[in-house]
Amino acid sequence: MQAGEIVLLHLINPSEKYWGAMLMIAPHGVTLRGINLASFDDWLADLSSDDEPDLGTTTVFFPMHRIECIFLDAPAWAVPSCQQRLERRTGRAVTDVLDLHGEDDALLGGALADGGKLTN
Repeated sequence: MQAGEIVLLHLINPSEKYWGAMLMIAPHGVTLRGINLASFDDWLADLSSDDEPDLGTTTVFFPMHRIECIFLDAPAWAVPSCQQRLERRTGRAVTDVLDLHGEDDALLGGALADGGKLTN
């Protein structure tokens, strides 16, 4: 796994799941721009409405001792990935929704240079 990939983080103490773009991975932890997976569907509905969104993403650092596992956000058989669900429902690219432009390209190791698409 590397910076720039869209991932699901499973955390312990307390048990949580986060979805988003991994901005950095290091021996001491992971920096992610995303949202708690428990709020994902509400956030999609919020983004799809004509009103100003009530929910948003955050950039957060998780220390390695909290990370149980990291999964790539990928489709499984007929079940679309979270990124695919977001892009289908909103009609917007994940880079736009997560505001991954400009200064973040250095954090992502140049991942945005290829047409603004993150790997997944």
